Order: sequence, then structure tokens, then C-alpha cells
Amino acid sequence: MENFFTHLTGLQAIGTVLGVVQVLLARNNNIHNYLFGIASILIGVWVLYQTKLYADIILHLYYLVMSIYGWLYWKYGRQKEETPITYANKAEQIKAVGIVIACFTLMVYWLRYHTNSDVPIWDAAVSAFAWAGMWLMAKRKMENWIYLNISNIISIPLLIYKELYIYAGLTIFLFTVGTSGYFKWRKIVMHDTSRQTAGA
Repeated sequence: MENFFTHLTGLQAIGTVLGVVQVLLARNNNIHNYLFGIASILIGVWVLYQTKLYADIILHLYYLVMSIYGWLYWKYGRQKEETPITYANKAEQIKAVGIVIACFTLMVYWLRYHTNSDVPIWDAAVSAFAWAGMWLMAKRKMENWIYLNISNIISIPLLIYKELYIYAGLTIFLFTVGTSGYFKWRKIVMHDTSRQTAGA
């Protein structure tokens, strides 16, 4: 048993290092960030499978698909006009809440009756808020940071319970990034709004 957890700790460390490298490369607009991200995700899927966090596996597989798409789009796609950062309107807010409710309901049912998960509710909650957050992120909505950080807050004690301490530390780091990201985006929105007002 000790060797098993030592093995998982080593994999977590490798996956975390790859994930941090990915974030740093992405910040520098380097296409190779996706290659490090894909490697990190694959390691994460194996670790999560070993610890029965099945909803997180589904989430990671979604990350994998989006990473492959992103790498191909960056390499072969054409540049398009950048979508501005905005706040979600009422319809988008309703859709985000709907994603959370639908994803949570489906995941809890699947985890309870079709897997041997011992934390179906918490695992489902992490994924539900992350799915909604990623949808809002793709639309460049301010609220994405709120949903993603709710997912992170739930995930931290869950990962500690599963003795995935390195991943818990990484999630704390992501929570910090998410908080600073919200305020940075808000500053950008305020700057753009004041510039448009002055131009008018």
C-alpha cells in the first residue's frame, strides 16, 4: 500500500510540474504549452482512476479534447478577431446554472449506480461547476472565474481526503490564479468601458 501511494505521489509531482510549465508557456503565447498540458492530463487521468474520482476523469478527458483542438487550431487555424471580455447576460447566467444542475444530476446518478465511487456528490459537484466555468471561459465571460473557483474550493478538501496532496496544492494555486484573474479581467472591462465612453 505504501508503494502504491508513493507511486501516485511521484506521478502527481510529474503531472504538476508539467501543468505549471504549460501555464507559463500559455502565458507567453507558446504553442508548445498544449504538449505539456496533454502529458499532464494523461497522468492526471491515471491518478484519478486509481483514486476513484471518476467525474474528474470525465472532466480531464474534456480538457484533453480541448487541448488537442487548441494545439491544432494554433498550428493550422487562422487568426480571428479577439472576442472582448464581457459580463454574462441573463440568458447566459441561466444557461450556466442549467449546466451545473444538469451535469451534477447526471454525474451523481452515474457515480452512485454505475461506479464504485465513495464520494459521488463531491466529485460530481467539482465537475459540474468546472463544466459551467469552462463554458463561460470559452465565451470570455467574467463569471467563469467564479464558477471555476467554486469548483476549486470543493476540490481542495476532496483531494486532501483522497491523499492527493500535491494536486490539492496545485488546486490552491489555481484558486489564487482564478482570484487574480477575476480582478485583472474586471480592470480590463472597466478600462475598455471608459475608453468607449470617452470615444462616444
